[in-house]
Amino acid sequence: MRYHHKKPDIYFSIYGERYICDHPVYSSCTLFKIGKKGLAVIQQRFDPEAKSTWWSELDPWLNDDLYLHPGFKKYFDKRAGERVDGLYPTVTVRQIMWALKMKPITRTRWETVFDRRNI
Repeated sequence: MRYHHKKPDIYFSIYGERYICDHPVYSSCTLFKIGKKGLAVIQQRFDPEAKSTWWSELDPWLNDDLYLHPGFKKYFDKRAGERVDGLYPTVTVRQIMWALKMKPITRTRWETVFDRRNI
């Protein structure tokens, strides 16, 4: 039994698009859009040489797994919104995976979390 979401050997990334913006937390994200509403999803990265972290778009192998999940549309309708000042409502990959009751990706010790619902 798997306890964490694992990267498949073969994957396709059809849904979601990379979105560049001027957000205070990140500069690029994965944007899921349906009509005029959108939901930005971010994932934390780590640079071992500089020992620094940053937020950016999802690993491409996660896009379709999230979008094709049976609960995605309901979650999207609850959290997504129209663009305001070039920004869409944002969630972290962990927030959406927990909400959809998916097995999370493996957590590493350098990861941080947001203590609020809205980013």
